[in-house]
Amino acid sequence: MIINLIKQEGFVTTEGLVQHFRVTPQTIRRDLNELDRQGQISRHHGGAGLANSSTENTQYSERKKQLSSEKDRIANELVKRIPDGSSLFIDIGTSTESVARALLKHNHLKVVTNNLHVASILLARDDFTVIIAGGEVRNRDGGIMGEATRDFISQFRMDFAITGISGIDLDGTLLDFDYHEVCVAQAMMANAHKVFTIADHSKFGRSAMIRLGHVEDIDTLFTDVQPPAPLMDQLKQGQTDVVVC
Repeated sequence: MIINLIKQEGFVTTEGLVQHFRVTPQTIRRDLNELDRQGQISRHHGGAGLANSSTENTQYSERKKQLSSEKDRIANELVKRIPDGSSLFIDIGTSTESVARALLKHNHLKVVTNNLHVASILLARDDFTVIIAGGEVRNRDGGIMGEATRDFISQFRMDFAITGISGIDLDGTLLDFDYHEVCVAQAMMANAHKVFTIADHSKFGRSAMIRLGHVEDIDTLFTDVQPPAPLMDQLKQGQTDVVVC
């Protein structure tokens, strides 16, 4: 039953499992440790998530279903801080696609994106200017990446960069799975006045192979649950605002 819950949610907290099963924290911790030892889940500080490799991300179709209501709630809060008439970079990811949908109530936005799904969503508004970065299109999720994409992005200077992330280590390191994707995200962050990163709670403590940066590199982290204490310390030290939606 724990495994099924994790598959549905992507991440569960120890406290949430205690309440759900009405057992002691010691029982839950013992079960989580055993499931982690078996390789069926991945144990994290304060909870557990899907068993995953640091070298390969979850399939796009699965990520799209996981925590979709939480992603939409975070996105709706994030867009409140985007004024009409703004210019934005929007990165690859299912979370940034939620942001694109939430932006449809805005007016006169200018968007540069390397995400074909984001571009398709935003084309519903005829007062938006949507620019697609050139480069190689990744079949599985419509992401565009590579050196050409990075060089294209670097020609712009935008008000905001809206980025997702695959994992955030508890020491504040931002992590992802694809080197070429990371290079493009870094170019967006370097060429925006403000960086807004959206990360649901399943990203806390999740491992991935490529270092994108550190939480001090982003201005505001938007999430659905208070980050674990060690990560909150890093966010405070980096003077990164945290918005819990």
